[in-house]
Amino acid sequence: MSEQGPWLVVGLGNPGGQYEGNRHNIGFMVADLLAERVGGKFKTHKSRAQVLEGRLAGERVVLAKPMSFMNLSGGPVVALRDFYKSGVDRLIVIHDELDIDYATLRLKRGGGDNGHNGLKSITKSLGPDYFRVRAGIGRPPGRMEVADFVLRDFSGAERKELPWFVDRCADSVEALIQEGLERAQSTYND
Repeated sequence: MSEQGPWLVVGLGNPGGQYEGNRHNIGFMVADLLAERVGGKFKTHKSRAQVLEGRLAGERVVLAKPMSFMNLSGGPVVALRDFYKSGVDRLIVIHDELDIDYATLRLKRGGGDNGHNGLKSITKSLGPDYFRVRAGIGRPPGRMEVADFVLRDFSGAERKELPWFVDRCADSVEALIQEGLERAQSTYND
């Protein structure tokens, strides 16, 4: 890894209390847990994101939650990259993933956006070559629209497993920073 600036760890979600428990906000949930581990609180930053600087897995990190809506995440992420002078090789984006079963985790670098508007926005701004922590939320049941599904809270059954899953996602971020992608994948990819 290059030593150009801190790691940028970006949890994706939508701002506002009405979205807090939504499937689309699992990135925010993981960022909040990482903030607890760092031992600090998010502060408003001029990049249109909530930001916390600290150390994680022995490395300098900036945890961030873009305060734009999901489909406009690229702007705040570019502003953070520019402000902290970090390369795309030090960017980790945590997001919900429809095409992976609930509570299944996959780490990767690069690739398509798979219809995810947050990734689409970031990729349009920075290219696709960043790390992704893909938190599986499964597909909508029946004929439910994808937008309705991702903007709903986790079900009661899902919420029982959610703390464990968020914890596992946070662990995978630390492993990715500390051990690199291949070792983290061998431990965390389900």
